[in-house]
Amino acid sequence: MSNGIEFRNVTKRYGADKNAPLAVKGISFEVPVGTLTTILGPSGCGKTTTLRMIAGLESPTSGSIFMGGRDVTTLGPAERNVSMMFQSYALFPHMDVIGNVAYGLRMSGVKKDEATSRAREALRGVGLVGFDERLPSELSGGQQQRVALARALVLEPAVLLFDEPLSNLDARLRREMREEIRALQQRLKLTVAYVTHDQSEALAVSDQIIVMDHGVIAQRGTPEQLYGRPESEFVAGFMGEAMVFPAVAEADGSVALGPLRLRPRHAVAPGAVKVAVRPEAWRIGATDAGDGLPATLRKAAYLGSFYEYGFDTTLGPVFVVSTDLSSPLAAGARATLSLGAHGVSVVPGA
Repeated sequence: MSNGIEFRNVTKRYGADKNAPLAVKGISFEVPVGTLTTILGPSGCGKTTTLRMIAGLESPTSGSIFMGGRDVTTLGPAERNVSMMFQSYALFPHMDVIGNVAYGLRMSGVKKDEATSRAREALRGVGLVGFDERLPSELSGGQQQRVALARALVLEPAVLLFDEPLSNLDARLRREMREEIRALQQRLKLTVAYVTHDQSEALAVSDQIIVMDHGVIAQRGTPEQLYGRPESEFVAGFMGEAMVFPAVAEADGSVALGPLRLRPRHAVAPGAVKVAVRPEAWRIGATDAGDGLPATLRKAAYLGSFYEYGFDTTLGPVFVVSTDLSSPLAAGARATLSLGAHGVSVVPGA
C-alpha cells in the first residue's frame, strides 16, 4: 500500500488515569489508496475518536498509524497532508467564498494570485462558478457544503476526512451531496475516511465499511457483505433495521424459524442460532397460502412508494416493508408471511 491509511492495534484512552475506560480498543484496519472507507456506528462507539487520530488531532495511547507507508503516529496534523471536513463546515463568515477556499493555501505561503486561481478551479470542480464574492450567509446549506469541500480539495491532500458531513442537510440535499462526494472521490482517486451514523449514507458512498461498537470493530467489508452477510446480531440490527429472532439449526443443515424452514448460505452448527430478517425480505400471502407464518396486521403506514406494516405473529411483532401499492392491507387483516431469498441472515445465537 504505497499510499493510504493503516491502523495497527491502536488504542485510545482519554486522560492520564490508567483505569479509565478505553474509547478505542486495539483496532487494526487499512484504507487502500484511492478508496473510500466509512467508519459507521452509534454514538459513543469510537468512530469520531478514530477519525481524529487519523487527522492527528488525537494521539493514540498505544499502537501505530501509517500513511503512505510512513509512520505518522507522533506527527501533528500539519505534517500528515490531511484535510478534514467538519459537520459544521467552519467557514469564515467575514470572508467571501474565494477567500474561504484560498485561505489554507495562503497560510501555506502560496502567493495570492496563484491561490486565487487554484481556489477558483476548486470551486469549478464542485459546481460553484460565479460565487466568488458571496459571503457564507448568502449561501444555502448545500452551497456552503460545496465551499467547505472545495476548501478541503484545493490543498490536494493525500487523505481527505469527513466527519458527519451531511447531517445538517435535508433529505434531498443529503442524497445529492453524497452522490457528489462519491463522484469527486472516484474521479480524483482520493483516499477518504468518512464517519457517519447513517447506514444508507454508508451503503451509498463506500468501497469499505467498518462498523464499530464500544470501541472495537464489529465487522468490516464491502457494503454488500455487511448488508447481506452480517456476522453478528449487532451488525445485522444496525445495518438496515433487521429484526432478530431466536431459531434452531437442525442436523440436516436447515434452520427452523417457527413454522418456517430456511437454508442458510453457509454451514451452521446444530443448536440455537438467531435469524436476522430485513423488512423487505418478508413476502405477504393470503391466509390459505400453505406453509408460512400466520400473521394479523396491527398497523399500516403509507410512505408514498411503499407501505410499512406491523404484524402480530407467534414469533412476536414483525415489521414488513411492501412495495405492493395496488393491494393495501387494513388493520385487522390476516395474512401468511414467508421469506424471500435476500435479506435473511443466520447469526450466532450467543
